[in-house]
Amino acid sequence: MKLLIMAAASLAVVSCASLSLEDLEFHAWKLKFGKVYRTPEEEARRKDIWLSTRRRVLTHNILADQGIKTYRTGINHFSDMDDEEYRGLLGDLALSNVTASPPEQGDMSLRPQQGAELPAAVDWRKSGCVTGVKDQGSCGSCWAFSVTGALESHTCIYKGGLPSLSEQQLVDCSRSYGNEGCNGGYKHKAFQYVSDNGGIDTEASYPYEGQDSYCRFTKSGIGAYCRGYNKLPYGDEGTLQTYLANVGPVSVSVDAGHKSFRQYSSGVYYESDCSSSKTNHAMLAVGYGTEDGQDYWLVKNSWGVRWGEQGYIKMARNRGNQCAIACFPVYPLV
Repeated sequence: MKLLIMAAASLAVVSCASLSLEDLEFHAWKLKFGKVYRTPEEEARRKDIWLSTRRRVLTHNILADQGIKTYRTGINHFSDMDDEEYRGLLGDLALSNVTASPPEQGDMSLRPQQGAELPAAVDWRKSGCVTGVKDQGSCGSCWAFSVTGALESHTCIYKGGLPSLSEQQLVDCSRSYGNEGCNGGYKHKAFQYVSDNGGIDTEASYPYEGQDSYCRFTKSGIGAYCRGYNKLPYGDEGTLQTYLANVGPVSVSVDAGHKSFRQYSSGVYYESDCSSSKTNHAMLAVGYGTEDGQDYWLVKNSWGVRWGEQGYIKMARNRGNQCAIACFPVYPLV
């Protein structure tokens, strides 16, 4: 309400024309998210995208109110973004790893006992071993945030302490492993780089810039080590649940290419058009549970706390590998 009043006041200064509720909402949204456009033409184009997003969100939430949808959407900092710009955020390159058979297994020394009864819900945040939600900005570096998130948590669980680690180092320094910086990367290859490199710097010693740059790794800044990684079986939700319960957070890849994912706000995300085999975005699974009878994976994103449930999403679990979340899970060995 305060933003609407401020928007109305600012518009009244420059225009005597009658204002629609949509005009007021758009200007309040610009104030909230600090949106500034270079030209009137760009503002008009962005407003058209925003209006289209607003209509889609309102329509979806009517269905959610009726119980037809299991989640809600909302207006966020992506609401004026076109599809091409959004695709630039989806930098997970796991798609090219798709095979008809399960991928190779890494070191299985942490294999949990199969058949053991699992807890009904797990949330590694409660252990104090998950760092706060970060923001990758406009760089397609989701893969790097997924990897640092897993390394941070596993270091905390198995070594003690909770470091905040450098995504920028992975963006700048792991290109020889096949990663492409802000144009995307592979989770397992980033883990291998950290292992071969002898560690990864802290966020404080190698801050995030959100753009490609040159490698500035320093041994004095190391905050964590990695001795390898383990890929879980392709498409197996049961194994993913077992490892989440018994080992720790797991880096995952998902199909996040849908407008509903972009505008996700709360609830258990189930998208009928989601792929069960193709992925484009990397995140960190930190737990699982059930809400209103819907099983879900609790997943940490790297789009800041203004997206989703304070930066998290509950993704549908036990619904045919929804959005391919169990296709390429991998976690580090510390």
